[in-house]
Amino acid sequence: MTDGAMLTVDRLLDGLTVSIGERGYRESTVADIVRHARTSKRTFYEHFAGKEQCLIELLRRNNADLIARIRSAVAPDDDWERQIRQAVDAYVAHIGARPAITLCWIREAPALGAASRPLHRQVMGDLTELLTTLTASPGFRRAGVRPLGDTTALILLGGLRELTAFVVEDGRDVAEIAGPAVAAATALTSQ
Repeated sequence: MTDGAMLTVDRLLDGLTVSIGERGYRESTVADIVRHARTSKRTFYEHFAGKEQCLIELLRRNNADLIARIRSAVAPDDDWERQIRQAVDAYVAHIGARPAITLCWIREAPALGAASRPLHRQVMGDLTELLTTLTASPGFRRAGVRPLGDTTALILLGGLRELTAFVVEDGRDVAEIAGPAVAAATALTSQ
């Protein structure tokens, strides 16, 4: 993809982001996306087959950004409990910056059915791998804390996703997630 095409795709994804923030995903139309992107429907369809494909790409990028943010926030040599706090704080900061997109990932993407299943599996696999890697760091090893297994990591992620959805749907401050997330992660990793 050329630099120009990448910039156009970025603008279209930004257009969808703005529209989701204003109207929600279901009410957003291609016309809304291109209006915010300041481009045409023709340009949109040169890059995406439809609104669903655009959403899947937006969510793929958003979740890749989330993983990168968490990975860069955690200092592997720090005390294991501090690493948990660092990871949770990075998660909360990411969610707080884009709550409507996060809610879309949790609630709207599954409604796309088979079209979004590969994205969901990839993201949950990537997040699970992130948690198992983070809990195998020197700080965890020094404390004698065993790395999370894939199943336990998935359980932690599922609970965190649902808590996130409840808080965002209720319009509450996403910082509320931090305490319970730290407590759950600490409890599951210290067993």
